[in-house]
Amino acid sequence: MSAPRSAGTTRTDRLLGGVERVGNRIPEPFVLFVGLFVVLAVASTVMALTSTTVRLPGAEESQAVRGFFTGEGVRWFTTTLVENFTSFPPLGTVVVILLAVGLAQRSGLMSALIKTAFSGAPRWVLPYLVAAVCMVGHVMADSVMIVVPPLAAMVFKAAGRHPVAGLLGAFAAAGAAYSTSFVVTSLDALFAGITQSVTASLPDPGTPVTPVSNWFYNIACSVVLTVVCGMLTTRVLEPRLERTGVPTTQAEGSEGIGTVEDVQDLHVAAEDRAGLRRAGLSFGLTLAGLGTLALVPSSPLRNSGGGFLPESPLLDSVPFVVFCLLAVPALVFGRATGSLARAADVPRVMGEAVRDMAPFIVLAFVLGQFVALFTWSRVGSWMAVSGAGLLNRLDLDGFEAVVAFIVLASLLNLFITSGSSMWTIMGAVFVPLFALLGYEPAFTQAAFRVGDSATQIITPLNPYVVLVLAMLRRYEPEAGLGTLIARFLPFTLCFWIAWVLVLSLWFVLDLPFGPGQYARM
Repeated sequence: MSAPRSAGTTRTDRLLGGVERVGNRIPEPFVLFVGLFVVLAVASTVMALTSTTVRLPGAEESQAVRGFFTGEGVRWFTTTLVENFTSFPPLGTVVVILLAVGLAQRSGLMSALIKTAFSGAPRWVLPYLVAAVCMVGHVMADSVMIVVPPLAAMVFKAAGRHPVAGLLGAFAAAGAAYSTSFVVTSLDALFAGITQSVTASLPDPGTPVTPVSNWFYNIACSVVLTVVCGMLTTRVLEPRLERTGVPTTQAEGSEGIGTVEDVQDLHVAAEDRAGLRRAGLSFGLTLAGLGTLALVPSSPLRNSGGGFLPESPLLDSVPFVVFCLLAVPALVFGRATGSLARAADVPRVMGEAVRDMAPFIVLAFVLGQFVALFTWSRVGSWMAVSGAGLLNRLDLDGFEAVVAFIVLASLLNLFITSGSSMWTIMGAVFVPLFALLGYEPAFTQAAFRVGDSATQIITPLNPYVVLVLAMLRRYEPEAGLGTLIARFLPFTLCFWIAWVLVLSLWFVLDLPFGPGQYARM
């Protein structure tokens, strides 16, 4: 529950307040996922007993849905409990990145860097600047949703604006626009690889899909969504936070993920300036070293063909790269300023970061079991294939079929938050289907990006939503999932509409989605 309302609330406030009250009836995340696990266990068992099957696109035979309350299910769960937890995808990324973030925060590097970088920026430009940083930050993959939001809160606080607006606005840009960026990212390579694997079996595969096949379109979407995010943060989110009396300071004694310094002024001490210069030099040297390691002809970071795309050790090393680029400058800054004067200070502050992560690690244990059961039971595959079959039976053609496809992807994204998993299934169905309608595979992939991103900031099944809730509770200890859903809903709706409008414009004007890529074959 958020802070009490003040006078002067608007119709939008009342509407979103209703969403918040209903949403806050959702149990705490831990209890919620325990309940969802039980529901999924029962549903999978019923489907198994009724001989429900699913046939994945390209598979020769159907596969049976597997039930939890069966001999096979009991065997699976008792032997994979630990593996389900340790292989939960966001767990390792979150822990590794937050260890580096903890170093950067507690050494004072982040505070000094924020003060220096934004001291001359006009207050009005901050929401747009933060959104643009998130668009570029998608090159860090999931790490952008961990690193940028608490920094944005610090930036807003230092500029005299509401820190929660910075926190949530940054997460909205990082999450709801996850599939687009000003630069080519590892996700582009991943999607292109999946799409090409589907087109290889088509009589007319169309124009070959590469990591830059959606680049022109992504740049335009990034510009539009940056503006939309900045406007929503300034005109909707921040005014509502102020009207409803959300605190601008962190609750006394609050601990956990997302701890940031409440910067009161933008003055940077002389020793911090000297530390920043050394940290900047170490950042450049680290980046140069990593770049050299990747670019040498015999680099171990290249794939078996000597390249980087569509898959390579380099693309799998994003958490390592981000860790190095955060931790090395933090260590240098801490040594220069005395905040990390002794070697023993390093494990101490990293231990404090792990302590802050404890609630997320506990939640990840339950989340990991739920996600693993969702995959093992094949209920997730059944949902995706059934949804695709339903849309196919509607017998739509033209652009309305593309919009229906985006709607379906948006709904499935509430349950299947892994974009690569969902595109593997949906791409195998819809790339050939839309090719029969005369649409290029790269165009179908571009349409999928909308559904894969816009709704993921309003689903509790996204572990990063739970993570940002922990950050929000540093300011609002009583905030719940409904609080987040109500505040993110305008971003989801506006991002979705703006993204579809850009896609429509590209379709109608026959603009290139990337080099040599158009909507129609």
